[in-house]
Amino acid sequence: MQHEQRFVSRLYDRVDALRREAEDSVRRTFAQTGNAMQARLERDVAAYEQSGLLAALNAVESGLCFGRIDFRDGGHHHIGRVGIRVDDEERTPLLIDWRAPVARPFYLATGHTPMGLRRRRHLTTEGREVLALHDEILDLDDTERTGYEAHDADALLLAALDAARTGRMHDIVQTIQAEQDEIIRAPHQGVRVVEGGPGTGKTAVALHRAAYLLYEHRELLARRAVLILGPNPAFLDYIGEVLPSLGETGVLLATVGELFPGVAATGTESEQAAAVKGRAGMAEVIAQAVRDRQALPDPVLEVDHDGDVLLLDRETVRTAREKARATGLPHNAAREHFEGEILNALTDQLAERIGADPFGGPNLLEESDVSQLRSELDADPAYHAALDTLWPLLTPQRLVADLLEDPYGRLPDPDAQLIRRPRTAEWTPADVPLLDEAAELLGEDERAARAAAEAERRERIAYAQGVLDVAYASRTYEFEGLEDEDSEVLGVQDIMDAERMAERHEEADHRTAAERAAADRTWAFGHIIVDEAQELSPMAWRLLMRRSPTRSMTLVGDPAQSASPASPGSWSAALEPHVGDRYEHIRLGVNYRTPTEIMEYAAAARRAEEPGFEPPRSVRSTGVAPWEAESGPEELPRVIAATVAREMPGEGRLAVIAPAALHPELAAALPEAAHGPGLDLTRPVALLDARQAKGLEFDTVLVVEPERFGTNDRYVAFTRATQRLGVIRVR
Repeated sequence: MQHEQRFVSRLYDRVDALRREAEDSVRRTFAQTGNAMQARLERDVAAYEQSGLLAALNAVESGLCFGRIDFRDGGHHHIGRVGIRVDDEERTPLLIDWRAPVARPFYLATGHTPMGLRRRRHLTTEGREVLALHDEILDLDDTERTGYEAHDADALLLAALDAARTGRMHDIVQTIQAEQDEIIRAPHQGVRVVEGGPGTGKTAVALHRAAYLLYEHRELLARRAVLILGPNPAFLDYIGEVLPSLGETGVLLATVGELFPGVAATGTESEQAAAVKGRAGMAEVIAQAVRDRQALPDPVLEVDHDGDVLLLDRETVRTAREKARATGLPHNAAREHFEGEILNALTDQLAERIGADPFGGPNLLEESDVSQLRSELDADPAYHAALDTLWPLLTPQRLVADLLEDPYGRLPDPDAQLIRRPRTAEWTPADVPLLDEAAELLGEDERAARAAAEAERRERIAYAQGVLDVAYASRTYEFEGLEDEDSEVLGVQDIMDAERMAERHEEADHRTAAERAAADRTWAFGHIIVDEAQELSPMAWRLLMRRSPTRSMTLVGDPAQSASPASPGSWSAALEPHVGDRYEHIRLGVNYRTPTEIMEYAAAARRAEEPGFEPPRSVRSTGVAPWEAESGPEELPRVIAATVAREMPGEGRLAVIAPAALHPELAAALPEAAHGPGLDLTRPVALLDARQAKGLEFDTVLVVEPERFGTNDRYVAFTRATQRLGVIRVR
């Protein structure tokens, strides 16, 4: 024990030294002065370079080292959350990162396959203190004993599973099992579906896979970023500390509703409306809505130009439209080509009128005259109004809002009635895939962006010229009265012009890849991880595939827990339109969270509707069977409050999972419970419905009126508890 305590003390001394080095580097950079613009740039660069190290060191302060492997040849390595080297010429490893290949025997070695190990040691620490050691003998011929040998090889795993919950998911880096390790370290290319029932560790595996890929492919993924997509904000908050505890902070966590920059999808709607919006056929509805905005006159469109009425007939516009569509460009980008065709047609029409020879000869206008007419037309608001009628520049928001305001004629009447709403309604998560589809079909008119960029560049040049002028005036004053040869000293204005100076000091983008990705709808991620992937609608899958052109994805979920009417229903239905059969399907069959007693209760309820249903196998038993109780409707809030007070664990968290319709009266009876938007899962009691509880776990769970849930939602509600489950029905 003393030897390990000395090592841990030395380890944290090194961490403190690294932290001081990082902080000193930032301070030194801040202290540098000189050119104000250059100093700011250097300061920003240093701050971003050091922030990752500082964040990692701060995040992994607790439990930095958790293991040690001793080899048969006498060597050993300490294993931890991040890798740390000694400050010597050889950069000797002091602590091995759990993701390094040399650390893999810590997770895979057994007495049957020791992988060159003599023993494996688990360290239990609190802060910088070593509390306990547990040794596993792997070389059965080794007779040396330390006194810390564990009699139960699974003791640490079971202790972690029995620990009280805190409202935040913890990493499993100390207890990764062999089947989980295989998935975590799998190659990053391709699509992997990880399916598993409640408590099989799907989410934990996915998060540790993200940490592993960021370690193994640091350069690629630091540049392209990793997206972790979750079902709701409460879930993302619940898992938010896992990756920082493993030293990784450059990951974007988001829901589908957050994947369209500039849109806050906070609105709500019925499940049936969301299901309609999620159907694959909505892609063609959006495409047709775009085509319909490329209108034809009926029969002609008049353009009043300086007293002359020019006519755009249906055939002329049809020809221009076909040529613009033939470019294959998105709607807004193709408008430039449409404009050119229409402008040519109107110019020819105007030139024919003005320059016609009354005696039937050739047109009297010179080429320069025709060019002038074209320029005048191009500057005429009436001409641009005609273009906006025939081929308007559109935003995704405008197109989708128009569609939802009047969907009749594009969808069957029952579906149209479900999704119809005012233009002023808030965006919902189901709208985001529609907006993304529209954005893909509309594109952008690059001319406006190019003009804005050029204006900004000229502004920087003007500012730089002002700086040079001040420098020149200062130099003229400084050398006034000196001999000519003394005044020939070169100044900055002699060796750099304003344009070069502006380019050198152009503002650099110091945002992380994750920050840039969050602001860019067209961003292509290096890897995407989706939790509760079985819930995504076909339209959401289209959005997601656009974010992953390389199809590097890890998808975790359980069809038996699917509850969204928009779900395709199977992995093949979701993925085959995008990757065919080119995906790997892996099943996790061991339940680490839910005790045997609760799992059997949940499975029995499920078998009443699906006789052949088989749940994952639980690894532990608590000896406590789920209990049931009844209440009258009037006294239900009082009964729930009394039950919460009685069942509240001394440590840990309790959840009341009830139909949403009961939440107002239950919330009034449970003023201490977290509920509603911004759910704080660190509070001792949480009030949720079954959908909100997906992916979460609590020490004790009370399920109220389970018969009002659907089959899958009821299964989810019954399998959230790690210790005790109570079921309360209304008489």
